[in-house]
Amino acid sequence: MDTHDADTTARRPGPKPLQSSSPRTQYLILYNFVSALLWVVVLGRVLILVPLVGFGRTYSGVGRFTKWTQTAALLEVIHAASGLVRAPISTTGMQVASRLLLVWGVVNNFPVLAKSSAYSSMLVAWSVTEVIRYSYFVLSLSGYQPRAVTWLRYNAFYMLYPLGISSECWLIFKAIEPARRLRQEYAWFLQLILLVYIPGSYILFTHMMAQRRKVMKGRQANKAE
Repeated sequence: MDTHDADTTARRPGPKPLQSSSPRTQYLILYNFVSALLWVVVLGRVLILVPLVGFGRTYSGVGRFTKWTQTAALLEVIHAASGLVRAPISTTGMQVASRLLLVWGVVNNFPVLAKSSAYSSMLVAWSVTEVIRYSYFVLSLSGYQPRAVTWLRYNAFYMLYPLGISSECWLIFKAIEPARRLRQEYAWFLQLILLVYIPGSYILFTHMMAQRRKVMKGRQANKAE
């Protein structure tokens, strides 16, 4: 699940014309806009496929697209490492790495696991989270702070995070046995990842809660002025 919060914007009194924005801002708006569209496609495909053909066909319909959409998020690690955005490299890297493990190290290697409902629920959690997050950044970088989008950005994770994390853990757990048949070290690695999920999930979740408190306090302070 998403918890890294790339704080790429400063508070502005109102919208600024994009023509006067810096190249950095224009690039980030484009990046976030394209990313939001890609995750809208993932969400739309899952919501169409599951009612029509069931959980078993989700991977064949959207798996490859999701895999490369998520891989593109490696750019966010570069953004954080280079200082292009004010995002902690630790939580950003942890989030991206865990998702790449799921799409490449688990589902890509054992696609039979994607026939379960956990794969579809994971994609729903990921895609809803990302559509909200990227849309929030597009609007913020453009000079807008809609209350509804801000509220979703810093509150929806309370429901989406447990859904995503439980789906991810189930898929990793179910991958251990087929991984053992390939190589024992592979199974040990997945078992280790499950152990890391315990403190890792706590760190990521509390980081998002801290971001929420900061943003909500800022909004209350602005109202009081």
